[in-house]
Amino acid sequence: MSGVARIMLARGISVTGSDAKDVPVLKALASEGATVWVGFDEKHQEGAGTIVVSSSIRDDNVELRAARRRGARVLHRAQGLASLMHGQRPVAVAGANGKTTTTSLLTVALQGCGLDPSFAVGGELARHGTNAHQGTDDVFVVEADESDGSFIVYRPEVAIVTNVQPDHLDFYGDFPVVQAAYDAFVRTVRAGGLLVTCADDAGARALAASAGAAGTRVLTYGFSADADVVLRHHRQDGLTSGATLVDAGVEHTLTLGIPGRHNALNAAAAYAAAVHGLGQDPGRVLAGLASFTGTRRRFEPKGEASGVVVVDDYAHNAGKVAAVVETAAQLVEPPGRLIVVFQPHLYSRTRDFATELGRGLAPADVVVVMDVYAAREDPVPGVSGQLVADSVAAASHRTEVHYVPSWAEVPEVVVQLARRGDLVLTVGAGDVTMIGPEVLRLLGGESG
Repeated sequence: MSGVARIMLARGISVTGSDAKDVPVLKALASEGATVWVGFDEKHQEGAGTIVVSSSIRDDNVELRAARRRGARVLHRAQGLASLMHGQRPVAVAGANGKTTTTSLLTVALQGCGLDPSFAVGGELARHGTNAHQGTDDVFVVEADESDGSFIVYRPEVAIVTNVQPDHLDFYGDFPVVQAAYDAFVRTVRAGGLLVTCADDAGARALAASAGAAGTRVLTYGFSADADVVLRHHRQDGLTSGATLVDAGVEHTLTLGIPGRHNALNAAAAYAAAVHGLGQDPGRVLAGLASFTGTRRRFEPKGEASGVVVVDDYAHNAGKVAAVVETAAQLVEPPGRLIVVFQPHLYSRTRDFATELGRGLAPADVVVVMDVYAAREDPVPGVSGQLVADSVAAASHRTEVHYVPSWAEVPEVVVQLARRGDLVLTVGAGDVTMIGPEVLRLLGGESG
C-alpha cells in the first residue's frame, strides 16, 4: 500500500490514508506529502474520488463502507498499482518464495545498466531506503503478490515465477487451485513477451511446460543441468556468495553481497529477465547484481553484542523458513550455535503447515517458538505456536525447543540461552522483527 501511495504522490496525485497502527511508514508518507491518520473514521475518505484497499481491510471497515455508500470507485491494491502502469513495460515477479528479493535484484540490475525503472517492492531496498519509485524510463518492475489471486491484473511484458508451492490455502483451499491461479497469471503475459521460471522447482517446471505448449516464450534458470540459464559451483563466504552462471554456453561469474543458494537462484531469475526479456547487456546486469546491498528484513543484520550476532528475516512460509535457516546454519562456526526465534504467521498457515515449518526450523541448534501473529485472521481453537514447537521436536531430537507464548518474555529467554559465538535469527512476518533490537539492548549492545 505504501508503494502505491509513493508512486501516486510522485505523480502529483493527492493521497490520504489510514492505518490501524502508528507504524513508521506513516511518518515517511506524511513527509512525502500524504495526509495520514492512525485509526479508521468515515470522515477520512470524504472527498476522495478513488479508494484503494489492501486485502487485510474487511468489508465492514467504516471507511470502506462509507466510500461504497457514496459510490466512490473502490480498487484493490493490485488494481491501484496496475493503473499506474498504463503505457509502461511491466515486469511482474511472482512465486511463493523469493519475490521481494528477486524484484529488488532485478531493479538494481537494471539501474546498473543505466536505466531508471519504476518499481514497487514488498520490502525496502537497503540502498534506496524505499520500497517504490517513479522512474523516468518505461520499465515498471512490480512484486506480484499471489496471496489473493490479484496478480492477474498487471499484464506483464516479462513475468518471473520463482516457484509454485502450496501457500495461502486460507484463500485458495487446496494446491490445485493455487496452480490454476498461476496458470491464469501466465496467460496474462503480453503477446511476444517472456515467462522466466525456475527449473529446480517442480511446480514452476510444470507451469513452464504448460505455458510453452500454449505458445508463450519460456526461459528457465536453475542448478538443473537442463535449464536455459544454468548455475554451477555455488559458493558462500560469510555474508557474500557467488556461482558460475552459464548462458548460451558462455560462462559468467555471478557475485552477490548476500548469502544463500536461494539468492543465487533469485539473481539468476533477475539476470534472465533483464538480458533475455529486456535486452540488457549481460556484463552490466552482472555488475548491477554484484552491487546489490540487500532488502530490509531479508537476512538483515541487526547488530552484535557480547559476541552474539543478531539477524532478522521476514520468512513466514515453510519454503522461506527452510531456506533462511539453511543459509544461517552455514554461517555459524562451532562452537557457536544457531538460535532461531520464530513467530508463526496466520492461524490458517500454522494449522496447515506446522509439520513443514517444524522441518524447516529443525537444522537450528535452538528454536524459540512464539505464539501466532494473527494479522488479518481471528483465532482458531486449538491452533497456537505449540503446534510448530511440537513439530520441530518431532523433526529433530537434537534441537533444543522452547515455546514462549508471551511476547514480552521472549527477549529475556533468548538472552539467557545465547552465548558468545552464537547467531540469533529472528524469523516471521509479524512483530518478531522488534525482538532482535531488544535482545541486543539486554546484551549491552546496540542494534545496527
